[in-house]
Amino acid sequence: MHPILAYRGRLGPYLAAWVPLGGLLAGLLAIAGSPWGEAAAIAFPMALIYGFICLAAWYPCKSASPHDVPFLRVITTQVMAAAVSAMLWLFLVDTWVVMLEQIPVFANVTERFPHLVPVILAVGVVLYALAAALHYLLMAFEEARRAERNALELEVLAREAELRSLRAQIDPHFLFNALNSISSLTGSDPAAARAMCLELADFLRESVRLGGVVSIPLAEELALTEKYLAVERARFGSRLKVEREVSAEAGSCGVPPLVLQPLVENAVRHGVANLVGGGFVRIAARCLGQRLHLTVENQVDPGAAAKPGEGVGLANVRGRLAALYGQEASVEVRRNGGLFRVELAWPAAPVQAR
Repeated sequence: MHPILAYRGRLGPYLAAWVPLGGLLAGLLAIAGSPWGEAAAIAFPMALIYGFICLAAWYPCKSASPHDVPFLRVITTQVMAAAVSAMLWLFLVDTWVVMLEQIPVFANVTERFPHLVPVILAVGVVLYALAAALHYLLMAFEEARRAERNALELEVLAREAELRSLRAQIDPHFLFNALNSISSLTGSDPAAARAMCLELADFLRESVRLGGVVSIPLAEELALTEKYLAVERARFGSRLKVEREVSAEAGSCGVPPLVLQPLVENAVRHGVANLVGGGFVRIAARCLGQRLHLTVENQVDPGAAAKPGEGVGLANVRGRLAALYGQEASVEVRRNGGLFRVELAWPAAPVQAR
């Protein structure tokens, strides 16, 4: 598309720039022997007309881009285009001069016109060169914008691919752990194993429904987490205690689907499951300023050695938040005696459209 005509706000300033060029042309014509009034009558309207002619410079500029063709071809193409444009302009000026002679105040203008021809041709070539340079500049600007837009699109696609990869990692990890739990119950408590299968099917059905969703209300994420906890209660019974402290404001904020489930899963499998008397999992959410803070705490065996590094679930959550929010997201992990705590924070925002 033409870099000037394709945008509504560019043609006006472009034509306005030809007004002072018309004044410059009038001065040169006056120096060449034309009276000032006559020079102005020729220069200003013909400068605007030449402005429209020079819009066609985009076509030779496009066909002879310095990035695509040899430099000699660029020069040859532009010299020929400048000569054609200047000759066309000279013909239009000649026609305009003949029309001006019909006005008494401009009598005998055609007799003085031959002395103006070299000036008009020289100015025509120079002005075309300026117009071609402007078009090359605009083409470079558009190319830079296009490259920037492509880079942003590639960045978004890369981020989406990373998120899909991380999201896809959650389901088999959780399913592997859940099936292990069901397997451990089939021999000792078949009824609990059947109940766990039903709860697992309910959880997976809801998880698949949210597969293509960017974000969901925190309240919905908590409801999904409760479905997971129902699966684990079939195994742990009263040994698993859950506490919640969620403000109403935080409950309406948008969160990535299944962002809490890996943390709660870790809290159950690596905390409560290792305690003879069971333990609690505490989920808290609050808005502080413009940021949403989510906390998952659980009891752990204070005598057990802390494992180095991060598990799949916590690393997954960290990667998803980094891909979505960059440096604006934070993940803090602390262990203090018999308490393990993970706190997530990122800018609070409403739920994105599905």
